[in-house]
Amino acid sequence: MSGAPVPGDATRVGPARRNHANTTTAPRKGAMRYASVDALRGLTVAAMLLVNNPGDWGHVYAPLGHAAWHGFTPTDLIFPMFLFIVGVSIALALMPRVERGDDLRALTKTVLVRGARIVGLGLLLHLCALWAFDLPHYRVFGVLQRIGLCFAAVGVLALYTRPRTQWIAFGALLVGYAALLAAGGTLDPFVNLASRIDHALLGVHVYQLDPATGRGHDPEGLVSTLGALATTLFGLRAGDWLRRGDRRSLVIAGALAIAAGWVWSMGQPLNKNLWTPSYVLWTGGLACWILAIFHSLIDLRGWPPLGRAFGVNAIAAYAGSAFMLYALVAFGGLDPLYQHAFAGPITPRFGPYVASLSYAIAFVLVWWIVVRVLDARKIYFKI
Repeated sequence: MSGAPVPGDATRVGPARRNHANTTTAPRKGAMRYASVDALRGLTVAAMLLVNNPGDWGHVYAPLGHAAWHGFTPTDLIFPMFLFIVGVSIALALMPRVERGDDLRALTKTVLVRGARIVGLGLLLHLCALWAFDLPHYRVFGVLQRIGLCFAAVGVLALYTRPRTQWIAFGALLVGYAALLAAGGTLDPFVNLASRIDHALLGVHVYQLDPATGRGHDPEGLVSTLGALATTLFGLRAGDWLRRGDRRSLVIAGALAIAAGWVWSMGQPLNKNLWTPSYVLWTGGLACWILAIFHSLIDLRGWPPLGRAFGVNAIAAYAGSAFMLYALVAFGGLDPLYQHAFAGPITPRFGPYVASLSYAIAFVLVWWIVVRVLDARKIYFKI
């Protein structure tokens, strides 16, 4: 299906140095493609695969793991970076079509159907995980489900609202969600209001249950998706600056968001599990800066778009790697593979952390080869 963006879909400009002045100073009516966006999306997906697939979860270097609850590590930037890029891609692909007067009803149908398909793929992945790991309960929400919901909601906002309304929605999400969390009285695990609502709605079908109390929590739950929507909206506005060549706004907005997130964190801490408003601003500000850097280096200075092959087949890489993992687990191949190829030869000389990281890097390299072959053959999987 063509026309509207999905994760793995962006507008493009290239070669990087060609018509430099025309591609960075004013918006055009037709969709363009930015190699920087593909590269940034691709490196984000590669980072997802790296941190999601260590050889041994008991031996993971601290920067490659999430903060236990409050706090922030480099890994905590990965998912919001991806959702931010989803918003950027929506701006680059949909806004030119709105400006040239394309049929809004047809575009809305495309956005909603594509969002539903992403959610459906996430549900299918969780069904496979239920089988592979012999889990006691099916988990309803997850990474792809969150991406699909954010894509659909922000896509519709991009079609029917103006920038001012989008900024108002962004502010309302931050303030409203902050008030909702504050109303719960605590942000502690399992007993915060977001977790209590998710558990009340989903019962045992959440990511984690506290064996002592029976309370549940889901880091991609319904309530914390309010924060994720704000992240995607921030990406939408950043994407509009990008297509207009307004790097100055990206840099300034990034600085303001980082500062605001740091100040806000004194009252409501940075928390990826709850996707708190301070976390939205902190990670959104960093994402603005990273986008500006990638645009400057790749689109304007002609640096190679490392990660592009992952970026143009993002969903295929993410879902395909998950299916591969589930198959390895289900058929008993994962542990022997790790022990014989990584832990056995590496641990005695370099320790278990190096062995675990080596497996994760090898996992990413396997999928780098896959997406490079797909890109060379111009095979791109869209949902």
